[in-house]
Amino acid sequence: MSATDYEAGPRGATRFRNTASVIDRSRMYFEEAHRRGLMAVYGRSVQQRAVSLTAGGRRGNTITDYVRCSYLGLDNHPTIVAGAIAAVQEYGSVHWSCARTRLNFGLIGDLESTLSELFRARVIAYSTVMVANMGALPIIASGHLTKGQKPVMVFDRFAHASLAFHKPVVAQETQVETIPHNDLNALEQICRKHPVVAYVCDGVYSMGGFAPINELLLLQQKYGLFLYMDDAHGISLFGDTGEGFARSRLPRELGERTIIAASLGKGFGASGGMLMLGTPHQERLFRCYSIPHAFSASPNVAAVGAALASAAIHQTNELRLRQEQLADRIAFFDKRVETGQRGAPLPIRMINVGDEFAAIDFTEHLLEAGFYTSVTFFPTVTRGGAGARICLTASHELSDLEQLCAKIASFEHRTET
Repeated sequence: MSATDYEAGPRGATRFRNTASVIDRSRMYFEEAHRRGLMAVYGRSVQQRAVSLTAGGRRGNTITDYVRCSYLGLDNHPTIVAGAIAAVQEYGSVHWSCARTRLNFGLIGDLESTLSELFRARVIAYSTVMVANMGALPIIASGHLTKGQKPVMVFDRFAHASLAFHKPVVAQETQVETIPHNDLNALEQICRKHPVVAYVCDGVYSMGGFAPINELLLLQQKYGLFLYMDDAHGISLFGDTGEGFARSRLPRELGERTIIAASLGKGFGASGGMLMLGTPHQERLFRCYSIPHAFSASPNVAAVGAALASAAIHQTNELRLRQEQLADRIAFFDKRVETGQRGAPLPIRMINVGDEFAAIDFTEHLLEAGFYTSVTFFPTVTRGGAGARICLTASHELSDLEQLCAKIASFEHRTET
C-alpha cells in the first residue's frame, strides 16, 4: 500500500486521507476484477489448500488457493478446529458484549499468559491486528511511553493500510511524517532533528520484503528510536517458538522502546491479533486507554480456543517441521519462477505485470487453470505496478506448485511472443 497515494490532497494541500481520489482512480479495476470472478470469491475448504467454489460462474469448481496467508497451513488443522469447538462448548457462548475493562472470558486470560511465555513479552490479545494498531498508535503519539515527550511519528511509505489508516488520528496528537520505503538515511535525519522519534513499519511487508531490523536497532541505540512493528505476516514462520520475523531478531527483553503487533490468523492459524509489550507500565496503560480494550469486546471464545490450540502446537516439533516444509516450497518455487523476492526466506511472491488490465488477464488465466492468486493493483500497489500476489504455504502439494509454475511460464511466453 502506497501511503503517499492516499495523502495527495487537492491543489497540493497536506492531507492524510484522499479516499475520493483513490476510488476515482481505481474503481474501473475493481469492477473488472469483480466481473471476471477474481474478487469476492466464495467457497469452502476441502483439504489442504483445495477450495470448492460455492457461488458465481465457477460454482462447483475446485481450485488450489494461493490467496490465504496461512503460511504454515494451520488454518484448517484439526487440533485448532477442535480447540474452537471445545471452547464454545465449555463456555456456552460465542461472544460477551462487554468492554474488556469490565468482564472477560477466563479463557482469554489463559491465552494471554500462554502467549506471553511463548513470545517473551507482555501480550494483549485483540479481535484483529487492525484494532490492535488502532489502540496502540495514539498512545505512542501521546508521549506517555516516551517519558512525557510526544514523538514525531514516522511511517514507512509501504506501511500496511491497517497502519497508515490511523495517520489522521495520530496527527491530532503529534507531528506525522512519511519516508520512502526502508530509507534509513531519511529516518536518521529526522532522528537528528527531533529529540524523540517513533518509527512505524511492517516486520514483513504484505507485498514482499522486510524491515532492516539490525539497522533499526542501531538507530535505537544511537538516538533512542521507538520502534512499532506490525509483524502480521512474519509470525510463526520464524523462531524456535514461532515468535516471528521481528521478535526473533530482537534482544530477549523487548524493553521500553519496542512494541510488536502481530496476527493470530495468518501463520498462527487461528483468529485475532495481539500486541507484544515490553514493560508493566505499557501494559497498564494499554489495558486502560487502548480504545478497543476500553470500549470494545475481546476476541470471541471460538477464536480464543483456536489460538490456545495453536499455541500448544507451537510448543511441539510440528512447528519446526512446518517451517521446514514452507522453506522447501519457497525454494521449489524460486527455482522455477523469477521474482523480485527470489531467494528471500519469506512466503510472499509478486509476479509483476505492469498494466492493471493485463494483470487481471493474467490472474484470470491462472484461475481458469485452477490456481487462485490475488490480482493486485492501485491502491494496493503503485499505479502501473500491477500483478499477482502468490502466498506459498507449507501445505501446498509440490505437484500443484509445479503446475502453477508451468502456467506462469506459459503466460509469460505468450505475452512475449
